[in-house]
Amino acid sequence: MTNLIVTGSNGFVGINLCPYLQVQGFNIFPLNLRQIDWAANVNMQADAIIHLAGKAHDLSNTSHADEYFKINTDLTIALFDIFLKSNARDFIYFSSVKAAADTVTDVLKENDNPSPVTPYGQSKLKAEKYLLSQKLPEGKRLFILRPCMIHGPGNKGNLNLLYKFVSRGIPYPLAAFQNRRSFLSIDNLCYVIDSILKDENIPSGIYNLADDDALSTNEVVSIIATTLHKKPRLWSISASLLNGVAKVGDVLKLPLNKERLKKLTENYIVSNQKIKDALNIKALPVSSKDGLKKTIQSFLSK
Repeated sequence: MTNLIVTGSNGFVGINLCPYLQVQGFNIFPLNLRQIDWAANVNMQADAIIHLAGKAHDLSNTSHADEYFKINTDLTIALFDIFLKSNARDFIYFSSVKAAADTVTDVLKENDNPSPVTPYGQSKLKAEKYLLSQKLPEGKRLFILRPCMIHGPGNKGNLNLLYKFVSRGIPYPLAAFQNRRSFLSIDNLCYVIDSILKDENIPSGIYNLADDDALSTNEVVSIIATTLHKKPRLWSISASLLNGVAKVGDVLKLPLNKERLKKLTENYIVSNQKIKDALNIKALPVSSKDGLKKTIQSFLSK
């Protein structure tokens, strides 16, 4: 049986990924990086390390920059140095598309020149650069995965905010923004990790992770409403007015601030062609819309 060390096993991705991999026949060894002596608990005989743990992007903008670098950069470096000395074949690092770009004007690809502007993205990119600068011993592989917005059971992101709007019959007020963005269902994420671990011919590298089709936020609202058997309520309020409200939200710490408005209305399309080529598939197993419906259905069971 293949033994896997997994950091961040209690996080959103971890609580979905670990049971999935166990069903696939993998043995999971959680590693808590918050423990002072965590390094002494690393199983040097494990077959792979999946590094999920990290400080997530703080939409309220209350975190200090050094927090991101201590957690996302320094801990990643320390863990990778241990990996290099261990018997593990694979190191799978969960970075983020935000390590490449905070704003996307076309379609984000792996060879685009990284230009993160937030401490979150910068800390992820700094970790990536260190990993790539180290010489990999023969037989070892390094995967730097850059997922876009991940959703699934246990999700606590902006989908929850949209779900609350729709489920309570509140009209979605941002319909004036015509945007498209990529999402990543947890099912497709799990499929990719499982495939990487089982196929030793997949090469090391940086890989974007996203569902096959981008969706507009208006489409997302409509999918949520359909799943709830409700009629979508879309209001096209002036974009300039909403930008003004978001500025006030930054000062008064309201749910709608500039960062959240950007997340809900920006274009952010991510190419997943490289990982599909590596896996030799034409499409990921779960469509963008079906994955989203499954996530919304999981909210209903709460």
